[in-house]
Amino acid sequence: MGSRRPSSSDRRGDNIHEDALRAQLTDDPNNAAAFQALAEIVRRHAAESTVMDDPLAAPVDPEERERAEELAVWALAEELAGNPRGWYPLVELGRLSLDDDTDGALRRFATAAERDPSGRALAESVAVLSEAGLQVEALGLGVGHWRAREHVVDAGRQLVLAALAADRTAEARQYLDFMEAAPDKAALAKVRPELEKAVALSEQHHAGT
Repeated sequence: MGSRRPSSSDRRGDNIHEDALRAQLTDDPNNAAAFQALAEIVRRHAAESTVMDDPLAAPVDPEERERAEELAVWALAEELAGNPRGWYPLVELGRLSLDDDTDGALRRFATAAERDPSGRALAESVAVLSEAGLQVEALGLGVGHWRAREHVVDAGRQLVLAALAADRTAEARQYLDFMEAAPDKAALAKVRPELEKAVALSEQHHAGT
């Protein structure tokens, strides 16, 4: 059975919610929760636009629907990335373009990192690259942008994990040591034991013990 067609009241509700989310993102283009909620709305609208009115028509190709949804999110992220404070939309653009345009994605991640003095953009970008199996690129991004004395602890954490995934144990140890300069000592205390254990295990493995 097909999905229920959206009613006019559904659309009005979406429009009100969409306007509210856009207002939030105008104030703060890096509001991740608002971005993801708005992305779900534009995805749904894009999916609905691919549904044929004729019940006898062939079902919509799932790949075609997925492309339409991704293009809608791309347009949203591109619009918000025009704000010079907007780093989160650039990370999303990097995520969306990673498979088809790795170089372009890396440029977007670098720009996001440059826009964000807190280091959250760097942490997100390194995590995306590492999850995609691009640990070397993740580490390259980190070398160019990480400031241990200024950035959130998660930026250093993601670099340690990327170095371990790339089998660069000495580099992971170096990053972990640099993290001691982090301003948020409470956050550091929460993640350091886990990272210390992971680095030590990798060191033991390479030592053959």
